[in-house]
Amino acid sequence: MSQVGVDEAKTHLPRLLQQVAGGERISITKHGHSVAVLQPVEGSVRRVVDVINDMKQFRHGKRLQSMSIREMIEEGRD
Repeated sequence: MSQVGVDEAKTHLPRLLQQVAGGERISITKHGHSVAVLQPVEGSVRRVVDVINDMKQFRHGKRLQSMSIREMIEEGRD
């Protein structure tokens, strides 16, 4: 778990929240003592790899009329 001071946390909150969204826990300190912990909400963090695998599994075998998703993508590039 990384640590940041209160002043740094106020200044860089958006960046810290991105890190927390990625699964990291961050301790916020004041005068060297931990006063709070930023952590992801339980069950809300999904790994990117898992999301991609879910998307691949979903698209497998899906067709619109006679076209596959890949064929639709390629047709849209013309």
